[in-house]
This record gives sequence, C-alpha cells and structure tokens, in this order.
Amino acid sequence: MSFFSNLFGKKQPPAPTTSEAIQKLRQVEEMLEKKQVFLETKIAQELTTAKKYGSKNKRAAIQALKKKKRYEKQLEQIDGTLSTIEMQRSALENANTNAAVLKAMKDAADAQKAAHMNMDVDQVHDMMDDIAEQQDVAREISDAISNPVAFGHEVDDDELEKELEQLEQEALDEELLGVDTTVSDLPAIPVPSKPVPIARKSKAKTLEDDADLRELEAWAT
Repeated sequence: MSFFSNLFGKKQPPAPTTSEAIQKLRQVEEMLEKKQVFLETKIAQELTTAKKYGSKNKRAAIQALKKKKRYEKQLEQIDGTLSTIEMQRSALENANTNAAVLKAMKDAADAQKAAHMNMDVDQVHDMMDDIAEQQDVAREISDAISNPVAFGHEVDDDELEKELEQLEQEALDEELLGVDTTVSDLPAIPVPSKPVPIARKSKAKTLEDDADLRELEAWAT
C-alpha cells in the first residue's frame, strides 16, 4: 500500500526537527528507566521468594527463580535499548549543535557580505590614498603655521651674526677695561701698625749735621 502511495505521489508527513526528535527520545528514555526500576524491584522480590521457600517448597522456589531470570532478561534488553537511544540522542544533539553553529556562521557571512556590498577594493585603496594625502597636507599646514613669520623686510642672518660678534667684543673690552678701576676702587686692606724702630745715625752723619748747624748759626749772626 505504501508503495502505491509513493508511486502516485502521496505526500509524506514532514520529518520532525532535531529538537522534536531529541524530545521524543528523552521521553522514551524516561519510560525505559521507570521500567528498569520496576524490573529491578520484581527481581528482588522473586529472589526473596526463592530464598523463602528454599527446600521447603522446591517447586515454588524454582518458579520464583524462573521469573527472576525472565525479569533479568528484560532488564538486559532495556539496558541495551537505552544505550542505543542515548547514542542516537547524543548524535542528534551534536547534529542540532552543528546546525545551530552553521546557521550562525551563515548569518555572519551574509551580514558581512551585505556590509561589503557597496564597497570596492579599488575604492577603498583610493580612499586610503586620499586620507594619506590629506594627512600630508595637514602636516604641511601645521609646519607652516608653527614657523615664525618675518614682518617687513627679511633680515640677513650674516648681518645678525656680525652684530652679535660686535656686542660680544664690546662686552669683552668693557670687562678688560674695568679690571684696573675695579681694583683701584677696592678699599685698602688695613695693616696692623708696628712700632717703627728709630734709626740710629752714624757718627759721620752726626758730625756733618753739627758742622752745618754751626755754619748756619754763624751766618745768622
């Protein structure tokens, strides 16, 4: 029936999304886990029954052990089923994560493409060249503004150097000429007075003075 349905183009129900499939698998896992708990409880009960009857009622003990074996077999099957379901759910979760990552990357690529839609590499290079040129112009303007402007006629640097040399020479001459004046203007250093020894006249000098004195007295009389 399904062959003819597919042959005549009968629409199949849409496949569930990964999120829906993951949710269904989790529901099945919860159901199987509950059944695991039930079987483990039954196994414990049958084991208790077998121990209770023992050799007293061998048939009832064996029957309890048989039930325990069936429950253990079902529990083993459920364990295998759960392992398969967990692997499938993990694969779906990874696929769902990968799909979300790919979608985010595609959205980012589309956004980047839209941002670059009105951009051209040559235009960008031209714009960067214009920016560099304007920066050079701005630098030249800043240099021109920072340089001092000469008002009136332009002064010759050689003349300024000569004038500076003359000023330095005049300053040196004044300094040299002012040395004697400065020294002469300084106050004299006081020297402690010492007793001047009385010079002793020689005998010849004394006799000569006496002769002059007598001659002077004779002239006066």
